[in-house]
Formats: sequence, C-alpha cells, structure tokens
Amino acid sequence: MRHGHVEGIKPRRFRGREDVPLTALGRSQAEATAAAIRKTWQPDAVLASPMSRCRETGTAIANACGVPIERLQALSELDYGRWQWKTHDEIGRAFPDLYAKWLATPHLFRFPEGESLQDLVARAGDAVRHVLREYRERTVVLVGHNSVSRVVLMQVLDQPLSAYWRLHFDPCGISEIKFVGDVPRVLRINETFHLSRIEEK
Repeated sequence: MRHGHVEGIKPRRFRGREDVPLTALGRSQAEATAAAIRKTWQPDAVLASPMSRCRETGTAIANACGVPIERLQALSELDYGRWQWKTHDEIGRAFPDLYAKWLATPHLFRFPEGESLQDLVARAGDAVRHVLREYRERTVVLVGHNSVSRVVLMQVLDQPLSAYWRLHFDPCGISEIKFVGDVPRVLRINETFHLSRIEEK
C-alpha cells in the first residue's frame, strides 16, 4: 500500500527522498486503513519504507494490529535527484524536453543525479524476495510509495516498464497479492473504499 496524504501531492511535486510527514488528512487515512486491515487481514508484521510518511502510516497499522514494524530500505521512494521537491509545472517549464521524455518513455529515463526505473525495480524486487524468504505463508503489510507500488505490481503482472503510467495508487490505497508457492495472484489494486468517509481538504 501507499502511505497517507502528504504535502506535495497537490500541486504535484517530485517528493522523492524529501522526508515530509503525514498531514492531518494523512493521519486520518492511516487510522482508517489500520482499522480496515485489522478487520480484514490480521497481518503478522508491517514492513515500511524508512521515509517518515511510510513509518507513520505503518506504525498506525502495526499498533492497531498489535504486530511489529520493520524498516525496509528496499521500499524507499524513487530518487528524483536534482528534481526533488520541484513541482511538475516548474520542471515542465525549465526542462521541457527532459520532462516530455519522462512522460513518454519513463523506462528510458534517468533523473539528473538520481535513479532510473531499473534501479527502483531492482530494489522493489529485493523487497518481494525478502518477504518470500522471511514471511512465507504469513500475511504482511508493505507500506511504500506510489512509484514502489507501481513497479511491484508491474513485476507481478509481468508488465514492461514502459507501462509505468498505466497504474496509479492513491494515498492509503490497498493492493493485495497472494502467493501460491512462488506464483503471485493479484486480488485487488488500489482499493480505497475504507477511506470513503474521510473528506479531503
């Protein structure tokens, strides 16, 4: 799942490694998500990106479910390099050609002084392998970022990196993957019904 709401979603920013906390809305989303997860899945552990927005979201879930939380570096957000914390409008005006390439061919793009999607896929794959090695036959919650959720689901669905923009994950959107042996089954993607009573400011 993706973390709760933070500053920099509207207007859109390249948040990346900027360690922004949850907003009041984000904390409400995390609490509602924690209640839904406790009721529906009863997980054995929570694994979260070390970024504070994921740790806060993951801690709410871990506390509600009475399970431990583990920081997992492999779930860290994509490193946007020199574009970090710039708005999409700013980048579009300052670097129109590069920005157009990111939108048109994300699988061929590397952020200036940052990462590529291939870097992110390698890390996200490490996260999945960690789960299968340490938590096989158990239920765990992974709390990451929009980009991380995209590449994990793309790998599971056997989609190419060029399909990066075909998936989107809302704050606290839940996806569910069930492994039967080593074969993954996607049961839900970006479910947000549990947030229906929370008003976005």
